Amino acid sequence: MDVVDFSKYLYKKLRERQDDLSVALAHGSVKSWEEYKLTVGEIRGLSLACDEIKTMLEKDENYDEDTLHS
Repeated sequence: MDVVDFSKYLYKKLRERQDDLSVALAHGSVKSWEEYKLTVGEIRGLSLACDEIKTMLEKDENYDEDTLHS
């Protein structure tokens, strides 16, 4: 597995987790204010990580919009 494939895999897994947490928030699965704050913090961290991966991949000469979605 090369760096681009690893980055795409990691990006996909992080986005899946971010989406799962967002759905949980939207459906009221969070039971307390503390859990809400932790969940929102995790979503923010995942978003930052995804942005960094995307920025790194965009610097690759072979990058196109479909790179992260394939």
